[in-house]
Amino acid sequence: MSISVLRTAGGPSRSSEAESGGAWWVALDEHRAVRVETPATSTADLLADVAAVHAARTSADESRPIAELALVSPVTAPCRVVAQMTNFVSHVRDSGMDPATVPLTFFRKTSGSISGPYDEIVRPGHVRFLDYEIELGLVIGRPLPVGTRVTEASWKDHIAGLVITNDVSARDVQLPKTQFYEAKSYPTFTPVGPALVLLDADELDRLADLRLVLKVNGEVRQNSDLTDMIYTPLQALRELSRFQALAPGDLVLTGTPGGTALKAPPKPVEIIAALLPPAVKWRTFFNSQQRNEKYLHDGDVLELSIRTADGAIDLGTQQNKVRFA
Repeated sequence: MSISVLRTAGGPSRSSEAESGGAWWVALDEHRAVRVETPATSTADLLADVAAVHAARTSADESRPIAELALVSPVTAPCRVVAQMTNFVSHVRDSGMDPATVPLTFFRKTSGSISGPYDEIVRPGHVRFLDYEIELGLVIGRPLPVGTRVTEASWKDHIAGLVITNDVSARDVQLPKTQFYEAKSYPTFTPVGPALVLLDADELDRLADLRLVLKVNGEVRQNSDLTDMIYTPLQALRELSRFQALAPGDLVLTGTPGGTALKAPPKPVEIIAALLPPAVKWRTFFNSQQRNEKYLHDGDVLELSIRTADGAIDLGTQQNKVRFA
């Protein structure tokens, strides 16, 4: 049975009642949570003390309204943040590529980009085209050293749970510089949470039933289940184990469905653009993108959810407001 773990930092809660410091909580239902009695200060520490998480569910301690808790990301930094590229059929087609020929590839983000589920997303002053990407995040629960043999029977042993993530992207940095690391690593560019949902092996078998929905100002922009995914978590972990060690508390982003603001230009335009010098090509492209109202604006509110239709697995709802620096 899934367990939703929440985290608060030190300082005042939403009800202005002072917390004694950072704390972990277990949600009893969608409204109330009970504190976990643990010295853990990092996600890795908490996963090593999972017995305390289970004990909290049956404790007699007084619960608190979740609405009064000032929730922060349940994935703590520093950690590794590894992301899959173009891993949904719909997103690959939006990008003007053929899903049958897209390889399994990854990029890294800084863990300094991690922010809370209700924090502002801050667009740096030099960025013009800010985009969104809802992604299912896998939180590693067992070490995955390079050379590990990942199999159909063993991959779930390495996954502690799931989180909602938003792979916020500065497209005018990413594309001309072919620089994913910078374009996706500014502070607040990886909102995470609200919950780290710990799952057992049977529940991980239901990943394909999860539906990812992202709204901007109430308008649905992305809406897909994981049957749209090209490379599964098993395949991703198997490939990563060839070159990238992972540790408890690390975060793997699994790609985004179609519906982002960025779309590939029509093929004839793309063919002509390929003949231009790179600086001219990208200047022309972004001049055309100024007419695209789907990019994020100052004051926009994003709402992200990931859950199964029956609600048996529910990662909660993430909500962030955009602010231009």
